[in-house]
Amino acid sequence: MRIYGPNGTTLGTPASQGRRTGSGTFVLPDTSSAQETRSAAAPKAATSLDGLLALQGIEENPVERRKRSVARGKTALDVLDDLKMGLLSGNLDASTVLRLRDAAANLKSSSGDAGLDSVLSEIELRVEVELAKAGQA
Repeated sequence: MRIYGPNGTTLGTPASQGRRTGSGTFVLPDTSSAQETRSAAAPKAATSLDGLLALQGIEENPVERRKRSVARGKTALDVLDDLKMGLLSGNLDASTVLRLRDAAANLKSSSGDAGLDSVLSEIELRVEVELAKAGQA
């Protein structure tokens, strides 16, 4: 079915030439009237230092803190045991001493439980003694 008339489409008819005006060259707009560029703004700082300190001071769950402290104590005891086995076998590994130093740094935080803190401080003392023996203190 073919449609003829003003609204119909016919194949092969050229576009009307009446609408084309201009010289056929492309010209960029004037750059002197371009919008003024803004300098990059500095990132906004936190509202206040007090707010950051308040976030750091949020108390965590005492049960979770106790669990983490017990885990740090067990890790330190495991590293001390590895050190003992290395000394007895005559194969002291330098990585064991490094792990011992890391364990000592992790024992410094408080658990909130006086009895647990006392045990952890004794483990920390033993770790520090072994580090001093190894010349790593």
